[in-house]
Formats: sequence, structure tokens, C-alpha cells
Amino acid sequence: MLSAPLPANEAERQQALESLNVLDTPADPYLDALTRLARDLFGVKTALISLIDNERQWFKSRQGLEVAETPRTVSFCAHAILQDTPLVVEDSHRDSRFCDNPIVLRAPHVRFYAGHPLFDAQQQALGTLCLIDPAPRRLDRQELMRLRDLAYVVQGYLQLRHCAHQADDLRDALSREQRKGMLDPLTQLWNRAGLLHFLPLEQAVAERSGLQLGLIYCDLDHFKRVNDEHGHDAGDHVLWESARRMSATVRPQDVVTRNGGEEFVILALVKDDQELLLIAERIRLAIASQPIVLEHTQLQQTVSLGCALLGPGESSGAALKRADQALYRAKHEGRNRSLLAP
Repeated sequence: MLSAPLPANEAERQQALESLNVLDTPADPYLDALTRLARDLFGVKTALISLIDNERQWFKSRQGLEVAETPRTVSFCAHAILQDTPLVVEDSHRDSRFCDNPIVLRAPHVRFYAGHPLFDAQQQALGTLCLIDPAPRRLDRQELMRLRDLAYVVQGYLQLRHCAHQADDLRDALSREQRKGMLDPLTQLWNRAGLLHFLPLEQAVAERSGLQLGLIYCDLDHFKRVNDEHGHDAGDHVLWESARRMSATVRPQDVVTRNGGEEFVILALVKDDQELLLIAERIRLAIASQPIVLEHTQLQQTVSLGCALLGPGESSGAALKRADQALYRAKHEGRNRSLLAP
């Protein structure tokens, strides 16, 4: 196996990547929509937005791959960032650089690879938009142009995101190491530590803006049955896909977290309890409206939700408990419903 050498400007490249403040941040529904489009447009099993970090490649968005990162030493994308044009490997079994690579010989069995490098405004290579498939294939001229156009959209979005106030606020609030400890690797949502971090921050914003802090407690219905009947890999995919649908349904300013297991908590600033219930209902419908596609079947998944507004002088722990109690009532009354806590 031939690992990619470091670029001559590796220090500057790494600094540019760090300055974007995008590593170890939650999945982005806009980028997820783009990788989903790329996967379907090219008819491949996997589409990724891969960022090349010091010793790893980390996936900001992924379709068709369960892991959140891999070592840089086995990365095809680490080769792709060494050039200005796309790297296309039509058949890894016939390429001496990759034929004995562990990700070729074992899952995900990369046979075809096409990666278009992504650059920042100063033309520092950050990573790639890449396509992967377990069968050999080639891209014609028109397909290469489509891949280039999609990569251009990703670049533009990352640059706009970097300029946004939301990125500035996140940089001020959390270091990269703190973010890594608050990110759930499976779903790429904030974990319970992230929930506890953002609760007082969102409460302070609510007080300043004259809004109320709403908490939505979500639990996937009959999730144990998914693991028992379809296996834990299928269960992981259901969690990942449910997280994608939640993130795509709520507003950009809402905070989506995985509390543990099949439980999720969303923080939302709202005018009243009816607005909070509307958000919960959008989440419920996003999960239930379309089946989740597994490798050999489709699964109709539902979710139960409990909602609570943080009351004056109430602790966030008490409000979470009330939302959890409303969730319990939703399950007791038949599941696949959203209920407000009294």
C-alpha cells in the first residue's frame, strides 16, 4: 500500500483547515442533501465530504458509510488533495497504489473512487467531495463536469459558513478538543455533554430575546425490535438516518442532540407551546412519512415526542424531566405522537 506523502505546504494547509472551524462539528443538513444528491446522481454506493486532518480523514457528510473517520494512511482522498484535478481510480485492484489497501481488501471494499479536491479561498486543499463504489467503473467527460460543479458548491458553502456569525459564535464558545468530546460519532449530533453545555447558553439567549426555551424529548418507537430482528448495523443506520431527518426538519438555530441510545433532545427557542408542538410534529412526520431503507428491506420507523417549555425559575433538569414524562405519556397512549407537558 502506498500512503500519500504530505503536501509541501502541509503546515499552511492544516492551518487553513483549522481556521474553517468545521472539524468535529455536527452534521449539516445542507451538505447531507448534497452528498445524497451526488450518490443518487452517479449511482454509487457511497458519497462523502472528506476533510484531511493531521492523521485522519474526517467525514463532514457521508452517505453509504457508517464510520465517521478513517486513518489518513489508508485515505484515497489524501492522494486526491495533492493535485488540482479530480483523482479517478477506475479499478483499485489494478492500481498499484491501492490494490493492497485495507479499505480495498476489507469493508467498505473500495473498487471505484473519484475525488474532487476542495479548496478554500486561498486555494489551500481541505479535502474532497468523493464517490466510492464496490464495483469498477469510469466517469465520462460530462460526469466529471458534474462532479466538478458539485465540488464547487461544497467549497462555496464551506466558505459562506465560515463567514457566518454562527461559526464565529461556535469558535468563541468551544475549542476543537471540547467539540470532539461533545460529538456523537455515530449520528454526528451533539451528545449528552453537548446538551448540558448548550442548555444554559440557549436559556440565556431566550431571556435576552424575550422568547421561551422549548425542550423536545424524542424516543424511537420499538427500537429494540430493530436490533433484534435486523441486527445492530441496521439499528445504527436507523439512528443515523433518524438523526439526519431531525436535523433537516428543525430550524438552523435549533440544537439537536443524542441523549443516549435511541433518545434525542432538541432545544428550540419559541414564542409559545403551540410553536414548540409544531416543531415536534414536523419531526414526527419526517421520521414516519418515508420508510428507512436498509440493505435488504425497508423499515417503517416512528417516534414519540414529549415537549416542555422551561418555566420561570425552573431548572433545566426539571424541565427535561417534564418533557420526559410527556414522552412517557405519548408512548403509553399508543406511540407515534407528540404531547405537551402540563
